[in-house]
Amino acid sequence: MSNNIQDKIQDELKAARDACDTTGASSAECAAAWDAVEELQAEASHQRQEDGSKKTSLEAYCDENPDADECRVYED
Repeated sequence: MSNNIQDKIQDELKAARDACDTTGASSAECAAAWDAVEELQAEASHQRQEDGSKKTSLEAYCDENPDADECRVYED
């Protein structure tokens, strides 16, 4: 996954916060801005699923540090 999409997500997050601060949390502009964020996050997730060979930074960390608190797996 490209860092470019992560940059776009960060830009859209800022735009969404600004829109909501300016127009109010229940405004159409605020809702549309958060929709744009969600669409980019969905695309990023889709790209990660397509490229199963790449691991997230957490997965890579847990591979190297399986006993770390962040890597615990709780099963029923």
